Amino acid sequence: MAVTPTTDKAFLREVDEELRRDQAAQLWQRYGRVMIGAVVAGLLAFGGYLIWQNYNDQAAGAQGAKLTGVFETLGKGDVKAAEKPLAELAASSSDGYAASARFVQGDIALQKNDLKGAARIFGAIANDTGLSPAFRNLALIRQTNAEFDTLKPETVIARLKPLAVKGNPWFGSAGELVAIAYLQTNRRDQAGKLYAAMAEDETLPETLRTRAVQMAGTLGVDAVKDSKDIKPQ
Repeated sequence: MAVTPTTDKAFLREVDEELRRDQAAQLWQRYGRVMIGAVVAGLLAFGGYLIWQNYNDQAAGAQGAKLTGVFETLGKGDVKAAEKPLAELAASSSDGYAASARFVQGDIALQKNDLKGAARIFGAIANDTGLSPAFRNLALIRQTNAEFDTLKPETVIARLKPLAVKGNPWFGSAGELVAIAYLQTNRRDQAGKLYAAMAEDETLPETLRTRAVQMAGTLGVDAVKDSKDIKPQ
């Protein structure tokens, strides 16, 4: 049964606060003081490729060791000590290591609440045509998230709508931002459909799907019948 809608202002505030709280809690719990979740996701996706490509490359091996050292330093909470090796890695000729270092720099800016600085770093990665589309798409989402409050909803939709489709690896992350932008432009029907699609996508994290079910219900879309495997929270 659909939940009775609240006022638009209160509703949007609730959605925005819930999304940010959930993202922050997950990143804090998993990676500690420095929010490097997106970087780690990128490394997991490209780790095998980098290892294969640079197996016999001593220089790349050294860069890998340096990046590992950076993560260890950040894990101890020493951001300042990580800045120099990060800058060196960001200037590397190895696209994978350079992009990973730049992601970390962006996340450090976020940790310092430097949203403009973070958006600038992620934006540069997103516009780097020499990088893999996967890196660039991830950066575009991170950039949009960092500057979300300063963007027009139409800009958010135009940027991320191509990624907010089932089957895209960034469906969940892009979908939530696009859904909020739909709500801000009073397109509740499109937001509801998008939340329902996320609720039904079994490849997405359970916490995201649960939230999507709740949001779809709030918008009058019954996504529960197609998402019986989701545990209520």
